[in-house]
Amino acid sequence: MRYATAVALCLGAMAACGKDEPGETAAAPAFDSAAAALTGDTVRDTTRVPGDTVVASATAAIADSSGQALGSVQLRDSVGGVVVHARITGLKPGNHGFHVHAVGRCDPPTFESAGAHWNPTNKQHGRQNPAGWHAGDLANLGASADGIAEVDQTLDGTTLRALLAGDGSALVVHADPDDNRTDPSGNSGARIACGVIQGAP
Repeated sequence: MRYATAVALCLGAMAACGKDEPGETAAAPAFDSAAAALTGDTVRDTTRVPGDTVVASATAAIADSSGQALGSVQLRDSVGGVVVHARITGLKPGNHGFHVHAVGRCDPPTFESAGAHWNPTNKQHGRQNPAGWHAGDLANLGASADGIAEVDQTLDGTTLRALLAGDGSALVVHADPDDNRTDPSGNSGARIACGVIQGAP
């Protein structure tokens, strides 16, 4: 009987020791990464761009230094890069440099607000430059006798998310052909038209 009483007292003491004493803090629960992902606290959808807008494509409305609309460019993500489809009118017949620039601003008349070529990897200019090329270097726009240029190209190794991040980006048309070799802009002359790249849902 004494033995049973002693065992009962010991069990009671052990149970009491398992309870938090006044002033003690219970151990924090383990971090639940799945729950965090559901609430968005630590995991964000990588298809989103600044402002938490999901984009499926992007566009740029191209205008000249007087504000005259010249056409539009459509952009969409694809395997290995961003597909660029452009139809631009009102150009002098012949080739014109065509580049993505690093700032999403097109202040006329010179469009210098668009900054330098989009060049996140710090290369030199030109697809024929051994030290190139800028990620924003596109092939020349070839305008027909009636001044219309229509082209499909791919910006290799990038995404719409990258183009829309930070200060955004813009597409710029130049007065002269790009020689695809000379840094920093291929001797392509003045900036004659520009359009800010904007995401579309």
